[in-house]
Amino acid sequence: MKWRNTTNRAAAMCALLAVSVAATGCSGDDVHVRVTDYNFDTAGNMFAYAEFELSGEPLAESLGVDLDVLDAGKIDEPTAFDYKAGIESYEYSEEAMYEVVEKSGLGLHLANGPATALEAKAGGVSNNELLASRFQHMAEGVGQPAEELQQNMFPTFIEYASGDPHYSQRVDTGKFADGEDGAYIPNYQVNFATLRWDRDKMKKQLVPAAYGAAMLKQSLWAGDFLGNLHDAKTDEEVDASEAKEGPEGEQGLKLGVSSVDGMQGMILTDEVWNKLLYVRDNLFYDASAKSLGALTASSGGYLPHAVDVEEDGNKDFAGIKSLKVSDGRSLLQDQWLMLWPTSEFFGMADQRPANPNRNPAFARVFDGDPFPAAPAVNTDADDGNDVASADPYTVAHDVLLAVFDNVKNRHWNDQAGAFVTESDGSAQGTQVDTFQAGYTIEALRMFERAIDGLPVGYANGEAAEGLKTPQGAEAKDMIVKQADFILHSLINKDGLAVTGYDTAKGEASADTSLQAQIGGIRGLTSAFLVTEDEKYRDAARKLYAAMDEKLWDDGLKAYKSNAGKASYDAFTAGGVSAVLRLALEHLKNTSGDADAPKPLDQSAIQARYVTFFKQVVNGPKLDEGMQASEFWDTGDVYKEGDDSGNTDGDTVPQIQKGHGEHGIAPILLPVEVTD
Repeated sequence: MKWRNTTNRAAAMCALLAVSVAATGCSGDDVHVRVTDYNFDTAGNMFAYAEFELSGEPLAESLGVDLDVLDAGKIDEPTAFDYKAGIESYEYSEEAMYEVVEKSGLGLHLANGPATALEAKAGGVSNNELLASRFQHMAEGVGQPAEELQQNMFPTFIEYASGDPHYSQRVDTGKFADGEDGAYIPNYQVNFATLRWDRDKMKKQLVPAAYGAAMLKQSLWAGDFLGNLHDAKTDEEVDASEAKEGPEGEQGLKLGVSSVDGMQGMILTDEVWNKLLYVRDNLFYDASAKSLGALTASSGGYLPHAVDVEEDGNKDFAGIKSLKVSDGRSLLQDQWLMLWPTSEFFGMADQRPANPNRNPAFARVFDGDPFPAAPAVNTDADDGNDVASADPYTVAHDVLLAVFDNVKNRHWNDQAGAFVTESDGSAQGTQVDTFQAGYTIEALRMFERAIDGLPVGYANGEAAEGLKTPQGAEAKDMIVKQADFILHSLINKDGLAVTGYDTAKGEASADTSLQAQIGGIRGLTSAFLVTEDEKYRDAARKLYAAMDEKLWDDGLKAYKSNAGKASYDAFTAGGVSAVLRLALEHLKNTSGDADAPKPLDQSAIQARYVTFFKQVVNGPKLDEGMQASEFWDTGDVYKEGDDSGNTDGDTVPQIQKGHGEHGIAPILLPVEVTD
């Protein structure tokens, strides 16, 4: 489905790096879904779109949807659920990722990434020259002609906390080439020069939740794109396990599931590698010395909440002049949003000989070409003999264990059996937040799978025999205790999850919220997946049914979020997407369940999915809803003579016709649903 209907993309490699190396809504006119803020939040958006991705094609396919019959131009066919999941949720997710890490400039240029710089120095060339040649080499490895890559890309190695998503100049929607069925390919689809955001309006701050959530999107898509091989002549996907030993090129094979997707996987992997290397060697904080630097120089160091960036003044290839810690706290949200994606990437780059579950396609990506292999001593069972290295496996391993240790040492309250939301670096706080604790369980589930050598990514539910590491056992122990804490301390007499708990007072809060229900369901379901203990599934089912009964508003066609309101930011919307997916995959009524509440019938869950997506995400009108605009991949094609900015007739405008003088990027904005 990726890059659907994009053909004849033309762009010389030198040009690539010249500037940068549905139907209508389901409510009446009396209900509004108004945007409350036009600022872009990187952490919330990338988190939400990660959940949208998992609730897209993978979910639809698991429920028996034939993805080949879906057509972006045929809204709500063959069913509204099939279309919302298989097209809109999935493609919104992919396009928003590219918007952030390739088009907007919301961060620091990959030409200044540490792996890029190291290789350039070794080769005696400039960073820009090295990056251009590296892209060329990666293109050869996947069989993608370099001249067909997008022009004026701005690949980032680390992303900023927020920015203004309005385009800073007129978007070039002129005709590049003829498309299909009377449509044409717009120039901006092959040349990203007019898609930049205003750098002066960016919050140039490095927040782990922000660059971590971006890495989550990058790692999930990279794993999808590079998870198999393809035939060099036909571009058809080939099972990597059936390939012979030796270079794939000699067998008529190329890396990646296709040439185009393979190239995107290569770029995303390069971005993540550079990000993790920069994080490891620059962003660990020693609270006692108030110093920022490398992990190796910061015993017990952690990733602080906010680091301000002073740029070096290079407008084309923005780099760093200086860094300053502006908030030295360790926040749980930052930590789990680094633990989860680093686990995903580690699962790709894993080179341990003892791991029997290693994907053979990934093994070819990290065998030294195109990405460096790890020293053999770093992949054995003895961490004590490891040597310093900048390869992807070693870097991911170093960061992964450091973040895990920080979660364990600064946020885990063993006496309570729960995670607290913050630490000042030395003293632990007392507040437990249900949403954050629930998602920490999920992040630990992914950590345990990655460190124990179990499949991650889209295959994170597959059973396999793991390596049973000490760290994996520690993660499981915390998962069980935190899940039990949710069961015994965070569910009130009405069957709803409360927002949190004060460990100093030993009492739960009295208020509830939609995010609290999301955190409870997410955490309990994750605990069930880890332990296979039915008590967690039963509790998650009861919590889902209570949420649906007590928080759903038929008039608003949305869940109430808190205090009688229906306000949604990206974290809340992503969480709703997640619990609806989990309900369909794991919590729905089956013949083996003793009770069968109607909210957990598959048809009822799918109806909620469709209604929520139409009402809150897309919105009932063109100028309402969270999704600010849309791209070609969700059906809004460009046609000569049609200046409507909405050729598919749904409630989401094309990017140049969205809010603002020059339009707005296809991202999520906070809304309030009111009547």
